[in-house]
Amino acid sequence: MLAVAIVYLGFIAAFVGGSSLLKPLAIIGIHSRRRAASLVALGCVLVLLGAALPAKETRVTAPRMLLDQFMPAYQFHEYHSIRIAAPRERVYTAVKSVTADEILLFRTLTAIRRLGRPGPESILNAPEHQPLLEVATKTSFLSLAEEANREIVVGTIVGAPRGWRPSTRLTPEAFKTLHEPGFALAGMNFFIEDDGTGACTLTTETRVYATDVPARRRFARYWRVIYPGSALIRRMWLRAIARRALSSNP
Repeated sequence: MLAVAIVYLGFIAAFVGGSSLLKPLAIIGIHSRRRAASLVALGCVLVLLGAALPAKETRVTAPRMLLDQFMPAYQFHEYHSIRIAAPRERVYTAVKSVTADEILLFRTLTAIRRLGRPGPESILNAPEHQPLLEVATKTSFLSLAEEANREIVVGTIVGAPRGWRPSTRLTPEAFKTLHEPGFALAGMNFFIEDDGTGACTLTTETRVYATDVPARRRFARYWRVIYPGSALIRRMWLRAIARRALSSNP
C-alpha cells in the first residue's frame, strides 16, 4: 500500500505541476512555471520510486482456505469483506449468479483498463446477463477449486516470459506447481463464513505470485497503477452480491 500511495502522490504532483505550467496556481503556492516544472519532476521521481520499491513475499503458515493450497506464497495482495444478513446458501448462490451490470462502475473501470478497445469476450468485456464468474472461467480464468456454500477459487496467468504460449490447457494441478522463471500467477477467491446469527461474512482475496525477481518487478509497476481501480471493483462486486443475496431472487 505504501508503494501505491507513493505512485499516486507522484501522479497528483505531476498533474498539478503540469497544469501550473499553463497557468501557475498561486492559490496553492505555485507562483512560477519554474516551480511548476520542479513539481512535475518531483512527481515523476515519486512515480518511479513507488514503482521500484521491492515487494515483500508472504507465506501462509496455517492454511485454512482452498486459496491457501494454490497460492501459499505471494508478493501482491488485496482483501475485502462484507457482512450480509442472509444464510450462506443464498450468499453462495449470489456469488455465482451476479452479473457485470449489477456491479456499480464495473463497465466504466474495465473500459478504462482495456483503454476503450472492444476486445474479445472476457471478464474485462463481459456480455450482459451472464454471471461474471461464468464469463471469467470460460475465458481467461481457470476454475481452481470449489466447496459448495463456502469457497470458490479461480486463477489466471497475469505475466509470462516473452513469446511463451501454452502447449495445453492449464489445469489446477499445473497452476499449483508452475514455478518456472518469468511467470506471475494470480489467484482470487470468495470465502463465506457464518457468524452464528443467521448472517455471514463474505470475503474476497486476490494474491499474485511472481516466480522470479524480474517478473516481480514487471508486475509491481502494473499493480501499483491499477490497484485503486481493482480494489474499487472488488468492493462494488461484494456489494452487488449482498444486494442479490438479500433480494427475493438471488
